Amino acid sequence: MTDSDKDLERARYDARARAELLRNATTAQLKLGSQQMPQYLRAAYEMYEARITELLRPGQRVLELGSGAGMHTLVLLQTGADVVASDISSESLVLLKAKFDGFGGQLQTQVADMEKTPFPSASFDAVVSAGSLSYGEPALVDAEVGRLLRPGGMLICVDSLNHHPIYRFNRWLHHVRGDRSVSTLRRMPNLTRIQSLSQGFAQVELGFFGALSYLMPLMTRITGENTARALSDRFDRLVGVRRAAFKFVLVARDRRPAADNT
Repeated sequence: MTDSDKDLERARYDARARAELLRNATTAQLKLGSQQMPQYLRAAYEMYEARITELLRPGQRVLELGSGAGMHTLVLLQTGADVVASDISSESLVLLKAKFDGFGGQLQTQVADMEKTPFPSASFDAVVSAGSLSYGEPALVDAEVGRLLRPGGMLICVDSLNHHPIYRFNRWLHHVRGDRSVSTLRRMPNLTRIQSLSQGFAQVELGFFGALSYLMPLMTRITGENTARALSDRFDRLVGVRRAAFKFVLVARDRRPAADNT
């Protein structure tokens, strides 16, 4: 991401965090993680949360890249792992810390550019990301993930996929409206990026979701949320979507030592 786009994104998320701090909402009042999504988009985030709950353990050190104000941080903390939430927006991290102050020393925050973090090499058992992969130069971010993980470590991420023309057009509209920087459009993950992120791991699990998401707002009005979601999820299972998907989940486990990744 260019420096000007980084400044744009930092300012945008700082402003959002300040506004939310003024509302003084508590964690109990907030919908977090998959619960903040429409029903028809929840399957990907539920898989992300399920794998985190299954795989992370107390005592492990976990880095959340692009944590923002903590929309997806609670599930990490609930595992008992020691969580470092990192983001380029300092105001977002202030808000995150306020939301989860009850977790004490289990939670740390760090203002950091995901392209070049201040952490030592091989210092995390897991790196996780929810929707943040397009906020950094892919080659730099992927290399940084590999640098930060200890041998045997894991990467768990959920994000949008950039093949479907309707979803690409929708993101361009968000850019025109000022809700996205141009860099995030160019760096939205695709199947090649997923392959790059998967390199160096002994086990890789992938899930693809939401091939019909663009129809779901209309279907929701016609059939209701639950039926619309059931139709969307059934279509994804029957067709085995990949390139047509809106969202993907990557679970890459058992990071091999650097000498084995050449």
